[in-house]
Amino acid sequence: MHNVQKDWVSAIAIAALGAGIITSFAVSQGQNPLVGLAITLFAAVSAVVIDHFL
Repeated sequence: MHNVQKDWVSAIAIAALGAGIITSFAVSQGQNPLVGLAITLFAAVSAVVIDHFL
């Protein structure tokens, strides 16, 4: 059954945490931190949008 009430805060937190781990590794390898932050935010927003429509 589809859960109508979603917890948006936890969805954003989990998505950002997952993307942040990978991005932290990329930054440690020399990637620009602002690009890493943008990737993390994009991944978090994308995950919430996908979660909304599933």
